[in-house]
Amino acid sequence: MIKVNNISKFFGSTQALKGVSFEIKKGEIVGFLGRNGAGKTTLMRVLTSYLPANTGNVIIDGKDVAKHSMAIRQKIGYLPETPPLYMDMPARDYLKFAAQLKDVPPRKVRLQVDKVINECYLRNVAHKTIATLSKGYKQRVGIAQAIINDPQILILDEPTNGLDPVQIQRIRALIKNLEEERTIIISTHILPEIEQIARRVLIIKDGMVVADDTMANLLSGPEGRQQSLEEVFLRLNDA
Repeated sequence: MIKVNNISKFFGSTQALKGVSFEIKKGEIVGFLGRNGAGKTTLMRVLTSYLPANTGNVIIDGKDVAKHSMAIRQKIGYLPETPPLYMDMPARDYLKFAAQLKDVPPRKVRLQVDKVINECYLRNVAHKTIATLSKGYKQRVGIAQAIINDPQILILDEPTNGLDPVQIQRIRALIKNLEEERTIIISTHILPEIEQIARRVLIIKDGMVVADDTMANLLSGPEGRQQSLEEVFLRLNDA
């Protein structure tokens, strides 16, 4: 589904990604885990074609992202760390606008808007102006716009950042409900987030992938002793 081959990315003299390579199969839930500044967001923006790589390539569903960026974007739903919301619009109107931007056929717009409102539990706030919503509801609206065109791949950058514990649990449950239909990549520096959602983990340090394995294998320590994800993360980042 996704093949990343030796990706490097520079911002001036700063190298944000350093020869990153991995593959993700259809239907996997993969967590990108790393400290702030590790390169997670840059990697996601390269995957979504919002940033070009300096070296290497990304192949999604058999197509090179750099050469077929518009076609690839139709397959991807993306929630950046700050959701791209228009605060003066009612949630339903905004989702209708997002559907039109993403080339949802006119005859299907209303159906898709109703579908994501139900999937993201927005029925009670659908007619409210986005600016009046809590941060948790704003995140749900952000996820709803990301899936409005039924993308095959869902990429979420820090989806629970700044939320209270109740809101975090609701967003996690929402993401789990979406997993059966989509390949999901979730980026965070919050360890419990990855443990509860992801089945496979890529740990990124200083622009490089320093671990890529299933959650079960990562947590299986020497002599069969179970490790916590925090232990694994700290060991790899202190190495």
